[in-house]
Amino acid sequence: MKRIFGLILGVAVAVSLFAFAFTYWQNYQEQNLLLDDLSRHSALLAESFKEAIEPNYSIKKNPALDKLLDKDAGKERLTGLVIYDVTGALVASSSTISKGAINFAAVAEAAIKGDTTVRQVSSVDGDKLFVLADPLHSDGAVTGALVVVQNANYLDAVAGEVWTTNLVRLFVQVLVFLIAIILLLRWLIFQPMKHILESIRQIRTGTISDELTKLKVYGFFHPIAVEIAKMSESLLNARQAASEEARLRLEKLDTPWTAERLKEFIKHNLKGRPIIVVSNREPYSHSKVDGEITYSVPSSGLVTALEPIMEACGGLWVAHGSGDADKEVVDSNDKVALPPDEPKYTLKRIWLSEKEVKGHYVGFSNEALWPLCHMVHTRPVFRKNDWLEYRKVNGKFAQSLLAEIKDMEQPIILVQDYHFALLPAMIKKSRPDAEVGIFWHIPWPGAEAFNICPWRKAIVEGMLGADVVGFHTQQYCNNFLDTARKEIESIVDIEQFSVTHDGHTSYIKPLPISVALTNVAAKKTQQKSLVLQEAGVKTKYVAVGVDRMDYTKGILERLRGLEFFFETHPSYQEELTFVQVAPLSRQSVEKYRQFAEEVRTEVERINEKFGTSAWTPIVLIDRNLTHEELDPLYQVADVCLVTPLNDGMNLVAKEYVAAQDDESGVLVLSKFTGAARDLKDALIINPYSAEETSEAIYQALTMSQLEQRRRIKKMRESIKNKNIYRWAAELIRAVANLGSNEISL
Repeated sequence: MKRIFGLILGVAVAVSLFAFAFTYWQNYQEQNLLLDDLSRHSALLAESFKEAIEPNYSIKKNPALDKLLDKDAGKERLTGLVIYDVTGALVASSSTISKGAINFAAVAEAAIKGDTTVRQVSSVDGDKLFVLADPLHSDGAVTGALVVVQNANYLDAVAGEVWTTNLVRLFVQVLVFLIAIILLLRWLIFQPMKHILESIRQIRTGTISDELTKLKVYGFFHPIAVEIAKMSESLLNARQAASEEARLRLEKLDTPWTAERLKEFIKHNLKGRPIIVVSNREPYSHSKVDGEITYSVPSSGLVTALEPIMEACGGLWVAHGSGDADKEVVDSNDKVALPPDEPKYTLKRIWLSEKEVKGHYVGFSNEALWPLCHMVHTRPVFRKNDWLEYRKVNGKFAQSLLAEIKDMEQPIILVQDYHFALLPAMIKKSRPDAEVGIFWHIPWPGAEAFNICPWRKAIVEGMLGADVVGFHTQQYCNNFLDTARKEIESIVDIEQFSVTHDGHTSYIKPLPISVALTNVAAKKTQQKSLVLQEAGVKTKYVAVGVDRMDYTKGILERLRGLEFFFETHPSYQEELTFVQVAPLSRQSVEKYRQFAEEVRTEVERINEKFGTSAWTPIVLIDRNLTHEELDPLYQVADVCLVTPLNDGMNLVAKEYVAAQDDESGVLVLSKFTGAARDLKDALIINPYSAEETSEAIYQALTMSQLEQRRRIKKMRESIKNKNIYRWAAELIRAVANLGSNEISL
């Protein structure tokens, strides 16, 4: 669209320049014609006066001459006449010419000296004057000069009129031209193209209608429309066949889960029941950049996991609106359709005050629960005010959710993560018919560790308002059951893995989350990483780490392992570059700011120790990278280091494996991640040991292609069989209480 308007503007500018040039030429011609006319008129006046002057002319001043010169002075454009003798001295002049303003001696002298008529345009006292000097003769000799002075101000007036007339004409012409072009573009191009683009969008999104197969667009685009209609009909048949195949797969155990199969599962089993996802982090954030609203995907494993599910099955996503332009894109109900380019679900944004964010998110969630659950040598901070804000925000979300589901029957609500531990019980209290699940995306510590939380009982009771409480691993389920047994009065059933409290039974499920295994189009040898190009990385080997700038991710321990590797294996200096992608996170928390500074200092120290003018051992990128940037980086990386000190799952490890469609590359993985239980063919290490990290890097770089292929292939098979779509189906099946006889997973 911008290019089209740019083209129209360019044509308008070209027409304007042509019109300006034409007007200049027209004005130039008009001025010359007027000057010629003025010159002829002045010459005629001079000849008529010379007939009366020359017979009586003498070098002495003569009052009769002054009277003669005053005869026609001031009429029409004639300003006056002046007579000079052969020496250039003034002899007589019209009274209309001020004596102080007479300054025509030079033109008179030129006429006398050359014995020829001399013409000149002069400016005197702000007036434009046309001056003609004609020599006077007596007995064949030049005796002086007669100067005719005419007012030429009208020349500027005529020029102004020419410019004004032409500019008005130009404006009208350009306006008519633009209106005509816009109307032509609208009716002949934009409307047909809009129709065609909508058709293509429907084809891409799978919302093909029967009307689309009868697409009628005439004019330039008729041949294209005919082909699109045929393609639409073919794809509509293919979609129907795929849907039928997905339905049949529901009964098979050995077929992989796909977005299409998940859609069919939801359609077949839920029969129109709505699905609502609740999280603190929103899937898209809108911001203003240089006055324009743009959007970005926040750096979050939760978003990475849930986005494909929402795109597959639609529904409503409720989250905190944190972007500075979020309010500008929502409707009157604070909702916006997403993804922006291809809407498939709805996001409802909840607005939180600065005080609420500080207490709920910064305070209790990230300074209390996060370190409490991860147990990585950072003491949790418990503040009463933070707890009150945490409870208040949970209530705020509950109120908004209850308003959304007031007219829904048996809605399915999937609460995500530790930010909303109290939400399930709040919802169940008002809507017992709602089927609620909460998935805890971080570790759950042992009962003894969790015992230090002053509000542990309220947190556990809030979570047990859900019908299903999900964790990544069986160990976290065991820890939670143990915590519930010790902290609240309840019945814990080890065989059913359930907790009954206040007459309500919650089932505790291990549901390891995953990613969608998609085929990345380009092979490693063909794909170029712009990230590496921008960083100037040209070494033989590349290792990567992708984490939020978080003290639980083991980044400092990883850097020490790399330092030990370069010391132990100096032959790899200038041969290996480690790229650490670590977008800044939770900078409002002091601990995170300190940690980011520690990482930067450590990177600088190691680079100073080993680096050369041509090689930087460690490249630190502290901005968020999109999947379009990360996938090529994963593909070219010989080694991926995922070394958290404690992590619920860690989807970066699975993303790296999923990107290796050429079945090469090596994953070095911390044993303290949930992913280590799924990806057993990674090189499993203790991240606290620099020696183990160093040895794993060396083993990865010296591993044969055959061994790499064997390991990656098995891990990709694991992700393929237990991908994000299967995780969603298992969670929904458990929450919606669909018996095992109703669906095979």
